[in-house]
Amino acid sequence: MSIRRAVYPGSFDPAHYGHIDIVTRAARVFDEVIVAVYANPAKAKSVLFSVDERVGMLRDVLGHMPTVKVAPYYGLTVDYVRQVGAMAVIRGLRVFSDFELEFRMALANRRLAPEIEVVTFIADERHLHISSSTVREIASLGGDVSTMVPPIVTAALTAKFKERHQNGVETDYMTSLHD
Repeated sequence: MSIRRAVYPGSFDPAHYGHIDIVTRAARVFDEVIVAVYANPAKAKSVLFSVDERVGMLRDVLGHMPTVKVAPYYGLTVDYVRQVGAMAVIRGLRVFSDFELEFRMALANRRLAPEIEVVTFIADERHLHISSSTVREIASLGGDVSTMVPPIVTAALTAKFKERHQNGVETDYMTSLHD
């Protein structure tokens, strides 16, 4: 019997309870889930946390789940999925606008790798309002994100923004909540 392995790719900058919910549910469907943290060197300046920081936080948060692994990856997602011998890509949907992007990505991935399935989980209604960009924005303004992210992520966000403010680094996360 072969292992039903799936890859849940994303930037996870930072990981939040919506991501954790998707991983938890996928782990009930698949024998192994690899949470693949995208490490694009070209986007290194646009992410808040380094790939090592994101991988470390996810390993801490998901470490109690023996069938879940966390690893960085580079390049095309379907190439990574093939490399690790997975059969599926896991994606999560929160709002209608997610569907169009995910639909187009699924079609492109199907063209590149027709043997790899895309399995979509609808976000739990408790997490529909959470996105990594919203979490970053609230945290950058000193707001409480403890209901959206695990304690280790809350602490990392607090430390990161404290360091940035002390060094005079402005954030570009403020899109709606600062008004």
